[in-house]
Amino acid sequence: MTDQWKREAKEMYLAAKNARVPENLSVLAEDVIAKSREAFDQFQSVSKDSTRSLETVLQTAQDGARAIGERVLHNIERNTELAFEAAEAMARAKTIPEILSVHSRFFQQQMTVSASQSRELLELSAKVTQQTLELMNAAALKTFKHVKRT
Repeated sequence: MTDQWKREAKEMYLAAKNARVPENLSVLAEDVIAKSREAFDQFQSVSKDSTRSLETVLQTAQDGARAIGERVLHNIERNTELAFEAAEAMARAKTIPEILSVHSRFFQQQMTVSASQSRELLELSAKVTQQTLELMNAAALKTFKHVKRT
């Protein structure tokens, strides 16, 4: 059995040694590899573009959130300062009607300031949302165009 196996292995080796790959198979393999590389390169390009777009969108959203947070902190500081000013004025008041007058002015002032601050925050939030959504939309359209071409 061992001699027969050696002989068969030798015959297979000699047959494989002299065998040639058909020309059309080589051409097909090279074509498949070239197309695969091209598809990979396009996929990689789209992936890199998408990553950059996502980074831009996230940075815009982060910058917007920071701006909103800073505006809220500014408003808190301003409202607190106005409250302290009103409290100091009430502490200096000599009569109850004077205290009530200071309190009334503070309340009216605070209502006006709060309305203005709310409007500013709403406008800023809308601006940040619009910028972020526009970037997301542009990034999605760009990605879809790349994918459609491939």
